[in-house]
Amino acid sequence: MFAQYRLSAVSDQIARFATIALLAAVMTLGAGVQSNVRAAPEGFADLAERLSPAVVNISTAQNVEGTARGRGTPLEDLFKDLYPRGGPERPRQVQSLGSGFVISPDGLIVTNNHVIENADEITVNFPDGLSLKAKLIGTDKQTDIAVLKIEHTSPLPFVSFADSDSARVGDWVLAIGNPFGFSGSVSAGIISAFNRNINAGRYDDFIQTDAAINRGNSGGPLFNMAGDVIGVNTAIYSPTGNSIGIGFSVPANLAKRMVQQLQEFGVARRGWLGVRIQTVNEELAEALGLEKSMGALVAEVTPGGPAEAAGVEAGDVIIKFDGKDVAQMRDLPRLVAETDVEKTVRVVVFRKGQTQTLKVTIGLLDEGALRANADPNQGTRDRAPKTTALGEVGLKLRPLSKDAREEFGIDDEVTGVLIADVDPEGAAGKKGIRPGDVIVEVGQEPVTTPAEVEARVKKAKDANRKSVLFLIQTKDDLRFVPLTISGG
Repeated sequence: MFAQYRLSAVSDQIARFATIALLAAVMTLGAGVQSNVRAAPEGFADLAERLSPAVVNISTAQNVEGTARGRGTPLEDLFKDLYPRGGPERPRQVQSLGSGFVISPDGLIVTNNHVIENADEITVNFPDGLSLKAKLIGTDKQTDIAVLKIEHTSPLPFVSFADSDSARVGDWVLAIGNPFGFSGSVSAGIISAFNRNINAGRYDDFIQTDAAINRGNSGGPLFNMAGDVIGVNTAIYSPTGNSIGIGFSVPANLAKRMVQQLQEFGVARRGWLGVRIQTVNEELAEALGLEKSMGALVAEVTPGGPAEAAGVEAGDVIIKFDGKDVAQMRDLPRLVAETDVEKTVRVVVFRKGQTQTLKVTIGLLDEGALRANADPNQGTRDRAPKTTALGEVGLKLRPLSKDAREEFGIDDEVTGVLIADVDPEGAAGKKGIRPGDVIVEVGQEPVTTPAEVEARVKKAKDANRKSVLFLIQTKDDLRFVPLTISGG
């Protein structure tokens, strides 16, 4: 009996100690979590007061010739068809407003390209009433960044760029600008997301914020709580044209790079790899032997370009560039563009089931030489009677003869098998393949006869593959197309 009592007492004591230890651990853990949580600021007044003098209003004027006649009375303007206006057409002046911010005491200013585009006159207006004419240093349409310069006898208030890569979703941010012309307006919010693609250009990589951004905020700064510029406010998503809490800013690191290049060269200098790429979807991944859809598929290598010199081949999937993962196709153009010209980088490609690392020396992109993608739906229907049917994918094939080249306007350099006809309900027809296209490869192996195409498809079918990968030449455009094999 005594022994049972002692055991029970000891058990109770152990339980009490365990409970105390558990509570202490929970409190310690809670304190640790609390220490990592950034408390909401008590207010933004001190920050706004310190930063606002460096945020400016950008006013532009553009002269448009021969678009306006002499104005009449209000009644005549309302019923202009009944009261024709006399006098010749005369030039009119179109004005617009935006925002910007000073980044150096000698008057260097950052804004959006679309704020000052086509302007004949640019005026910078400060909150204290100072108004100065600005000179355009350079613009970049792709990132929508522009750099201006003003001259003043005294040093000007300015702000600095932050490291946008160190920012996190949920961080507090402050937007200052001139929405609807209301100078010096301040709004606060958080960073909602990173790496947003809003189809504004080839290098979309926007910060999303719920800080109120409206028309007139364009070109203004998005500040972090240290008072540094984390982004350049550029666009909003809204069915009404007014803020609904979804705004987009160019990340500071990208903007800073563009500003440096525009200062030095007057234009953006982007890296060039010399490939044409396409998205790797699940079908393509399966056809290529990838475990999942990832990377950028090289559809064509530019002759004489950096990629060709490094040994990159059509059919390669670029999965790493300069130590950074290429999770999806749209990542690669941005990574290449941000790489210094003449820098040698390591590029990891997936080729025929294995990875290879290549060294590529990045070239200078000629923006004006970018070739528009050819329309994959273009083509001419073949009229020749002798064809080979490839029922598995809904194609009829012909050898690429001299007559076929003349008929469809196919260059002598192109090799492969002519697509003479396409079943619109077949696998090929549903993927946009048209008569007049040329099959260059099947299963990443070159083909020159219809029989070789048949053999490659049969090989894939015998291997129980669900699809087979075709490399298709359409006019001057090359693209990989995975086609489902009937019964595969």
